[in-house]
Amino acid sequence: MPVPGADTEVEMRKKTFNAQRPMLNVLRRDAFTLIELLVVITIIAILLGLLFPAFRGIQNQAKRTQTKNDLTQIVTAVNAFYTEYGKYPLSTSSDTTFGPGGSPTTNETLFNELRGLSATTLNPRQIVFISPPDVKDANNPWSGIGTSAGNVGQYFDPWGKNYVIRIDGDYDNQVDNPYSANAGSAPKLRCSVIAWSLGQDGTGGSGDKKSASSTDDVISWQ
Repeated sequence: MPVPGADTEVEMRKKTFNAQRPMLNVLRRDAFTLIELLVVITIIAILLGLLFPAFRGIQNQAKRTQTKNDLTQIVTAVNAFYTEYGKYPLSTSSDTTFGPGGSPTTNETLFNELRGLSATTLNPRQIVFISPPDVKDANNPWSGIGTSAGNVGQYFDPWGKNYVIRIDGDYDNQVDNPYSANAGSAPKLRCSVIAWSLGQDGTGGSGDKKSASSTDDVISWQ
């Protein structure tokens, strides 16, 4: 027999449910729907798409800065060799270009001399004029001294190409300008040593510095 004034079981359940309802509403409000999650993911993807080109641009600019510093050190090292020995690290009496487009087409012959390795002949005192780091990945050499096609001691730029160096072997205080259309604007540069990188695309190095293949090249004389 129900006690007067006491809640029935049904009424107690209703009260318990009503007491829990605000909490259930809060939980419902805090949860994301599938559509909301898809919208958030889409926004994140769009933001990443916008930021990635900017990041690549910053990364490429950092490589160009490093390349410019490397070229300065290379030119300084060759000139220091001349100061020490009264001649350039060449076995010929004509202007010589080391690296892509030159003869030899790789630059290890020059850098083995500048690094003062024991097998060199033009640097008998084995003076170290330049000391670049070794590449981090021997199978994918860039930014340092590495090996490619069996040639040990090549100096690679940040994009994995040999630096190009041209030296005044006939000692007339000038060398051919690889970009005579504009970068120096003369067939000859009044320099004894110049160096450059073929840039991100790995092509160019002649004629017009503003051409599509050469606009990303980095040079030592400007």
